[in-house]
Amino acid sequence: MKTKFSLILLLFISLISWSQQIEVSGVVTSASDGMPLPGVSVIIEGTSKGVITDFDGKYNITVQSGQKLNFSYIGFKTQSTTIENQIVLNVALEEDVSLLNEVVVVGYGTQKKADLTGAISTVKTEVISRTPAAQIAQGLQGQVAGVQINSQGSPGETPQIRIRGTNSLSGNNNPLFVVDGNFFDNIDFLNPSEIEDVSVLKDASSASIYGVRAANGVIVITTKGGKFNKKPEITFSSFMGVQRAQNILKMANAEQFTTFALESGSQAEIESVEQAIQRFGRSRVNPNIPNVNTDWYDEVLRDAPIENYDIQVTGGSDKISYSLGGNFFSQQGILDMKNSYNRSNLRARIDAKATDWLKVGGNILYSNAVQYADEGSAWQLTYFAVPILPVFDANFTEADPLPYSDAREIGYRGAQNPFPLMDNADRRGERRRLVSNFYADFEILPKKLNFKSSLSYTYSGTNERIVQLPYFVTEEYQRAIEQSSITRNNAVGENYIWDNILTYRNNFGGDHDLTLIAGTSFRDDYGRNFGASGNFSPESSFVRSNDKTWYIENTSPDSRIAYDGGFRDYGFSYYGRAEYKLKNKYLLNLSFRAEGTNKYDETYVYLPAVGLGYVISDESFMDDVNFIDFLKFRAGWGRVANDAVGRSNPLSANSISTVFNDTFFNGIEFETVEDNISWEFTDELNVGLSAYLFDNRLSLEADYFVKDTDNLVINVLQFIGTGSSRQNVGGVRNKGIELAATWRGQFSDNFSYSISGNFSTLDNEITSLAGQPVLETGTAEARQRIIVGQPINVFYGWEIDGVYQNEAEILADPAAQAAIADGVDIRPGYFRYKDNNGDGVLDAEDRAYLGSPIPTFYYGGNIALNYKDFDLNVAFYGQGGNVIFNSNRQEVIRTQGRNIDADLAINRWRGEGSTNSYPSSEGYRQVWNQRLSEFFLQDGDFFRIQNIQLGYTLRQENFPEIRLTLTADRPFIWTKSFNGFNPEVGFDGRDTQTYPTPSVYSFGVQVKF
Repeated sequence: MKTKFSLILLLFISLISWSQQIEVSGVVTSASDGMPLPGVSVIIEGTSKGVITDFDGKYNITVQSGQKLNFSYIGFKTQSTTIENQIVLNVALEEDVSLLNEVVVVGYGTQKKADLTGAISTVKTEVISRTPAAQIAQGLQGQVAGVQINSQGSPGETPQIRIRGTNSLSGNNNPLFVVDGNFFDNIDFLNPSEIEDVSVLKDASSASIYGVRAANGVIVITTKGGKFNKKPEITFSSFMGVQRAQNILKMANAEQFTTFALESGSQAEIESVEQAIQRFGRSRVNPNIPNVNTDWYDEVLRDAPIENYDIQVTGGSDKISYSLGGNFFSQQGILDMKNSYNRSNLRARIDAKATDWLKVGGNILYSNAVQYADEGSAWQLTYFAVPILPVFDANFTEADPLPYSDAREIGYRGAQNPFPLMDNADRRGERRRLVSNFYADFEILPKKLNFKSSLSYTYSGTNERIVQLPYFVTEEYQRAIEQSSITRNNAVGENYIWDNILTYRNNFGGDHDLTLIAGTSFRDDYGRNFGASGNFSPESSFVRSNDKTWYIENTSPDSRIAYDGGFRDYGFSYYGRAEYKLKNKYLLNLSFRAEGTNKYDETYVYLPAVGLGYVISDESFMDDVNFIDFLKFRAGWGRVANDAVGRSNPLSANSISTVFNDTFFNGIEFETVEDNISWEFTDELNVGLSAYLFDNRLSLEADYFVKDTDNLVINVLQFIGTGSSRQNVGGVRNKGIELAATWRGQFSDNFSYSISGNFSTLDNEITSLAGQPVLETGTAEARQRIIVGQPINVFYGWEIDGVYQNEAEILADPAAQAAIADGVDIRPGYFRYKDNNGDGVLDAEDRAYLGSPIPTFYYGGNIALNYKDFDLNVAFYGQGGNVIFNSNRQEVIRTQGRNIDADLAINRWRGEGSTNSYPSSEGYRQVWNQRLSEFFLQDGDFFRIQNIQLGYTLRQENFPEIRLTLTADRPFIWTKSFNGFNPEVGFDGRDTQTYPTPSVYSFGVQVKF
């Protein structure tokens, strides 16, 4: 009985204890700096009861013993604590640096990813560094929705970049690069390993705060710095690899070319083949063709090395952080000539806490690059060179330095051999850059008000020497000393930017977060350039093999030409931004910039922007939607201006001479047409959403934008006379959809993966030409147009309705009969063109719009696998919806004695029913078939494996961390119909045999001490 009573009493005491109400209070702070966190949610687990911390991070809540409190705050890891008998519970939350809480660099500041209202994308440095290249733009390709990058294969060449389309016809369409506060048009001096983070500001609401240079988007780059309270860390990294041309264009071999020439019916072609047989002998395999079968691409291409060495030292004490680095990059070109690029970089950055309220610092980067540029004409010469011509001709016994063959010896008009130009060209350019930034950051009110003043200075120097050296084959085929030349170009530029920024941050009542930024910026750009050229004199001390004699003083005085020029642009700007956040779910972002420059008559330009955000996932009605972790709707509008259009050309007077009544008169002609140039404005609307789903495993970004450029500078024809002027009267629109998604998951604790992809559409359209019907671009033989309702530089020509298979089809076609009546010879094997207006005559009125050089969609993605210390990453990229003009095929218009590609040689019309797409050998040489038509335009669609990297990281205690990588960069490309090396031919869509982008196979190592 006594025992039973004891048990009942114990149970009663336990029940009282369990139901005891405990009042818990405390302070929630940040674990990193100990500062209080207002607005933290403190929720009793399993209930909807909770409170939020006040302005000082304090809270007070009543719970029962044994219940759990969940502390959650955007940007920090959620923390749970079981309440026993605590009355005071202070909590320090650790920052969550992943996903939404990632800090993103924006214009003149930073924001958490959860707070962004604009279209801003970030790229991690490890993604960029996977690409073994000189410039980061190569590594950015395919990584960001809305960003199109055209690769360039020549060592040291800068890739072309477009963010959300082409905005200007006269100005620069490249984005603005902001590196540690410095403004640049290109960043060829920057080594990828020096980069800490990259943010791409794609829409106007994000970019407009950067002013008149931000019309084409902004790429903000922060270089690496040290960290306070960190032991010194030394990182050495290197990669070495080989470059190899991919997707090599197949040209007709000797047998195919000879067959094509004989079928052409051209007596000149037939005689050239016979002369080649007489000069070089008959083939033992086929006695009807010459004993020469030169694969010219095989001759001019080579495997070329690429290598990079980099060392970084970082660290810091409680007062000073530092980062030092050095880099050497070397790349040989795949064109077999003096063609290379070397760059050496030195970098230093230091940040110091001078006092509790003052932080100072600075960084300096020095870059020196030497480039030997390729002989650009070599690619077309290689395409045109006939296979029945060898590289060297043993008959030229007195040649110097080498007996180059010459196609004129076998009856062709030109030499065709590219090696005389390649071997006797020296195109050396040296580029020096000094980039620096120094700042002082004053904390006026702790964590609330600070003032930062920074001064950026950039020096650039270019020294270029272009030499065409003499060579001798025969008296007729040579470049004599007096025909050889030298060109010297020297340019120096300096840029100052002085920014002063006042930043105020505060939280009011736990629900209201406010950040205000106000600043001024002074910019001064100065440049001067000087150049001279001349032909070498036989009487001078010029020596071909001694580059110390390659100077202007060894040229003939009467051949010398010189120029001297310079510029100075300066401006002063006011800018500001207000960021307001209510209850962490209602977001407002306002910015404004007033920028004045000396470039146009309209001194000041005013650029407003607004961004809105709504975190709908924080609403109570979303509590039961368990698969959505975060959902935010975004909308923004902004205005940007473009100052990349040249100044107005002043009225001028020109000397003229004429004859009246057999008397010669000198006179002056005055221009009557004056340019009227001002700003090009772009207004952009962007709406989008950001979402994280399924326990943050899936992240989504979606945007729709409409970007209208007004005041577009175009040529305007005068009502009287033939003159034209440039005026701000045109318009162009770019609009599109951008999607990006990433899925992260795990198979096990040791095996994780991620899959990401992005897809973008682009609709480009001319909206106004000030009443003008059309502006013609391109060439007379290959016309492109700028016309309202069509994309920029749309191709304009004739549609093909097949190939005439027999005489009956020719007789049945009224357009063909009308042409024959006018003396045009039309035979089976010729193209049948569409008579679009149905008048029975094929003329200019039958032309149609054949396609745009601008892709209508492009995409990219990555697949990453991580198993223990191994990792595998595969990236891909592609685009489509555009056409490419194969100008090399159409060059037959100018001269017939040239090679053809193997595709045409194999698939040519050879008789009735053989093909309905290709002309006959004889027809290809005829004018009827050479007009701009669909035959010379090819689909630009392609898919490329961008990068494959396999890595292994060795981690052991008391031993340096070592990472080893094997990388295949751009190892495979698939094209729909393009017949060439690389479908990235440039934004004008004209394939003129640009330098092919090679595949790179490399081995890398990184060691951390």
